[in-house]
Amino acid sequence: MAGLEGTEQPRRGVGTAEARWAPAVDDELALKALERYGDPTVREIRMPSCPESTVAVRRLTQAVIVCHWGLSERLAEHAVLLVSELVGNAVRHTGARHFGLRLARRRGWIRAEVRDPSRGLPCLVPVGELDISGRGLFLVDRLADRWGVDLLARGKTTWFEMRFTDR
Repeated sequence: MAGLEGTEQPRRGVGTAEARWAPAVDDELALKALERYGDPTVREIRMPSCPESTVAVRRLTQAVIVCHWGLSERLAEHAVLLVSELVGNAVRHTGARHFGLRLARRRGWIRAEVRDPSRGLPCLVPVGELDISGRGLFLVDRLADRWGVDLLARGKTTWFEMRFTDR
């Protein structure tokens, strides 16, 4: 995916990428998503475009940030919210059968990317206090340090980046 300069590469080790780490045993949904779709930190994973995928993506993102990368719960909470907003947009507005998810980390930054086959650009619209929809990109714009859309030959990747303090 575009813009991942300086992205940390997975460590070379014994076994497959999926065997290197696992979510906590009590997070069965994240573990099932990891086993079924793969590790989004190693390569883009392809998921069915349905509301149930949003739940799996949320759990998987939480597990990657907290268990795999050892970062804070607060960062994970914000990232999970934003990833679910991007996935929700891909599921609701593109009519696609699948979407792609990739999570990356480099020094001081995490990045989430959601790829779908639509070339329709997401639109940041003003949001009122009582509005119950249309808040997705508003939240991304408020909580992410950077975000954008990369048009591809077939579709687009909507991404955000969040800064964190290295421990």
